[in-house]
Amino acid sequence: MLFLLFQIGQDHYALDTRQVAVVLSLANLKQIPASAPWVAGVFTYRGQSVPVIDLSQLALGRPAQRRLSTRMVLVHYPAPGPDSRLLGLVLEKSSEIMRREASEFRDSGLDHSDAPYLGPVTDDVRGLIQSVQVQDLLPPEVRAQLFPATEQ
Repeated sequence: MLFLLFQIGQDHYALDTRQVAVVLSLANLKQIPASAPWVAGVFTYRGQSVPVIDLSQLALGRPAQRRLSTRMVLVHYPAPGPDSRLLGLVLEKSSEIMRREASEFRDSGLDHSDAPYLGPVTDDVRGLIQSVQVQDLLPPEVRAQLFPATEQ
């Protein structure tokens, strides 16, 4: 399996590339009033409105640093029904990939109930790398706000 690596603060994380639609440079976003602080905004990609969340803001309470290696990664978010929708993720230092077998990841041993998107971990020369589970990124109320047509 291939994973896109990125950082939140000083820690390393991995995103299964099968969930990734495209990796883009940062784009200008339209803000979404009355949304969670980690909802960075929305933009149009190939005629489709795509909501974007900032994983650094979600996890650490501070926005991602704007640097050359900060990217907007569009992932296939599993919406209710037969189709997935695109969800943008602002990710810092997202310019490397890693190959690992699923069996090389293990439970972190911690309670992640406040951050259900945090998955199992694997060892690497960089230290522990934790996987991020796309399907668990949005709590129900935010999912309903960002994907209202799918919540009917």
